[in-house]
Amino acid sequence: MNSTTPDGRYIVVKGQLWRCSNPLLKDDVRQRLVNELMAARRAVKAAKASAASEQLSVARAQVQKTKVALGERGLVWWDDGSPDFNRYFVANTPYADWYLSLAATNSSTPTRK
Repeated sequence: MNSTTPDGRYIVVKGQLWRCSNPLLKDDVRQRLVNELMAARRAVKAAKASAASEQLSVARAQVQKTKVALGERGLVWWDDGSPDFNRYFVANTPYADWYLSLAATNSSTPTRK
């Protein structure tokens, strides 16, 4: 189950928090950055396949740069002083009770066969 935290700051994947992109980015800017990120990830894959360590370093640096521009890494995009829980297990954060309530709600919902 992948869910976004109520404050919109994180998505939960396999019980771990991952910071969302800055929602204040304009749609065209966000799309351009996502396109750059996908190109950088393809470059990482290609560099791994060719065992080109210098190209791999450059591609990984581009992934990092783009993720920072999106707000997914680097300084947080919110300004209320709340700490960053990026890459924390949700159970070890203030979101634990919220996440447990989601799991309880989903387990009580009948599944269709």
